[in-house]
Amino acid sequence: MAFRTDAEQGLPQEKLRLLRVLTSKRTQLVEIGKRLLAQIKAHGRLGWAEMSGAMDAELRGLADHQIAELEMRVEQTMILADDLATTSGILRSVPGTGPVASTMLIAETPGLGQLSAAKAAALVGLVAIAHDNGAMRGKRAVKGERRQLRHVMFQAALVASHHNPILKTVADRLRAAGKPHKVVITAVASKRVTVANARCKPRRKSANQAA
Repeated sequence: MAFRTDAEQGLPQEKLRLLRVLTSKRTQLVEIGKRLLAQIKAHGRLGWAEMSGAMDAELRGLADHQIAELEMRVEQTMILADDLATTSGILRSVPGTGPVASTMLIAETPGLGQLSAAKAAALVGLVAIAHDNGAMRGKRAVKGERRQLRHVMFQAALVASHHNPILKTVADRLRAAGKPHKVVITAVASKRVTVANARCKPRRKSANQAA
């Protein structure tokens, strides 16, 4: 019984580590699938489709199958951890935040809801930092280790900048000011992360008060 209790106490952190591995593998497979699709199109233009079509279809089917398996394991992991499932529900209440973005936010920023707005955006790598030396001295660029998460947030921000009324206003204002496309999308992505972080705070505060 003591072993079981210890295992249960360590479960949330274990779930986060597993979630991080699963989401990372899924992203890798999605990228492989994109490259494979580009190759299939190239083979078609070169007239090689008849020769390589069966093999290409088999490889693409394998990638799709593995992605589906990973997504199923991600879903099972979330279901088995009530806290993660609750956080996922909160994140998905943010318009335009789908299952992939919400899961990656949970996996890569486990302190979400306990961070300041600036810290949350910085962790995802959405804060422009000035270069101190070299040819880039004085110029600003986003940095950070969470490249996969940042890519997902950029993709979501691209859609939100045109279809989310509030974020479209932010994007339109920056475009009107002559800001480059990457600056606009980074600002929208940063806003999405700070909103997600803020929405997680009331739940954590209520849980602490109840305790």
